[in-house]
Amino acid sequence: MALFSGLSAFPITPMTPEGEVIAPDLQRLARRIEAGGADSIGLLGSTGTYIFLSRDQRRRAVAAAVEAVASIPIIVGVGAMRTDEAQALARDAAAEGASGLLLAPVSYTPLTEEEVFQHFLAVASATDLRLCIYSNPGTTNFTFRPELVARLVAIPTVAAIKLPLPASGDIAADLASFRQAAPGLSIGYSGDWGCKAALLAGADCWYSVAGGLFPEPAAALAAAAIRGDREEADRCEAVFADLWDLFRAHGSLRLMYAAANILGLTEASPPKPLLGPDEGLTASLRKAFPL
Repeated sequence: MALFSGLSAFPITPMTPEGEVIAPDLQRLARRIEAGGADSIGLLGSTGTYIFLSRDQRRRAVAAAVEAVASIPIIVGVGAMRTDEAQALARDAAAEGASGLLLAPVSYTPLTEEEVFQHFLAVASATDLRLCIYSNPGTTNFTFRPELVARLVAIPTVAAIKLPLPASGDIAADLASFRQAAPGLSIGYSGDWGCKAALLAGADCWYSVAGGLFPEPAAALAAAAIRGDREEADRCEAVFADLWDLFRAHGSLRLMYAAANILGLTEASPPKPLLGPDEGLTASLRKAFPL
C-alpha cells in the first residue's frame, strides 16, 4: 500500500512534566498500532504534541518509534516556527529512519501563500523523504487553497495533503476541488467523525486520532469504507459514535491522554499548561468507549 493511504494512526507522545519523551510508553503505543492493523503511524502530529517538544526529544521520539515497529512506515511531523528548524527536524527524522514527513506552516504571525510556498520548498529540499502537507487552520491560522496546493505539487517530494473536514460539510465537493487542482496527489482527511464519509467519497487516507489508541476498530472502519462497503462501514462506525460526540464537543487531545491512562498504557499527562479532562468528562469517556 502507498505511504499516504489507508489508516494513518496518530498516538500521543508520552512525556515527563519536564518534556522528556517516555520511550517505553511510546514504543508500547507504536506496537499496539502496528498489531492493530493500521497502515502507518503518524508520529509527532498535533495529537503527538510536537510543538511542546525540543529538537532532541523529537529525535528521541522518532528513534524510539522506529525501533519499536517492523512492518509499517512512520510519518513524522516536522513543523516548527522557523524554516531552518523545520529543515533540521526533517534531517533528524530521515536519519532516524522515518518513512515520510508531515509539515504544517507553524507560525505566530499568519503566513502569506508565498511564505508558505518558500517554506515548503526549503524543507522539502532538506531530505529525499516524501512529504505530506498538513493543513490545520485551527492552529496555524492558514488555509491551503487548491491553487496553492497546485503550486506545491510541483515540488518533487510533495506527495500528499492532510486536510481538515470542510466547513461546508460537503466533503465530496472539497475532495473534487483538490483532485482537480492536484491530480495524483494523495488526499486524506482528519476529523475522525467525518472520515468514513471522506473515504467513501474516494479520499486516500484517514489521519486518525482514535486510531492511535483503538487501531483495530479504526482499521476495520477504514477498510470497509475504502472498499465501498457502506453497510459494514456504518456498523464499524457505530462503535465510535459516542466518542465522536465527545471529540466534537471537547476536542480529542485531552481525551486521548485520559483514555491511555485508563488503559494502563502510560501514566503521562498532557504537557502543561494543558490539563486533562475533569472527572465528569472522564466518566463520559468511559461510557462512550468502554475502556
